[in-house]
Amino acid sequence: MWEHEPVTAVELVKLCQDQLGWKRTTTYTVIKRLGERGVLKNDNGTVTSLVSKDEAQACEIDELVEKKFEGSLPAFIAAFTKHQAMSEDELDEVQRMIDRIRKGGSQ
Repeated sequence: MWEHEPVTAVELVKLCQDQLGWKRTTTYTVIKRLGERGVLKNDNGTVTSLVSKDEAQACEIDELVEKKFEGSLPAFIAAFTKHQAMSEDELDEVQRMIDRIRKGGSQ
């Protein structure tokens, strides 16, 4: 959605149908729920985000780790890497993130 905003609700229905296989009613339900959560704004059929894509993704990951892994980031990473191979470049990037965090910087 972020790549297309502002987007009409009708256009968003088409995008979700094409990219996610959602039905019209599913898309409108998600728009309504995300509006109630303060993630999206639907103003007379024009949908815009109220949070960045990065913020929304971070929130989703936080909820996933909390609900499925009892808040344990190492358990989440162990589960992810068990069935998902990582390239050398990806491992290097993760190591750089860890190094920045250890030095007190942001990710």
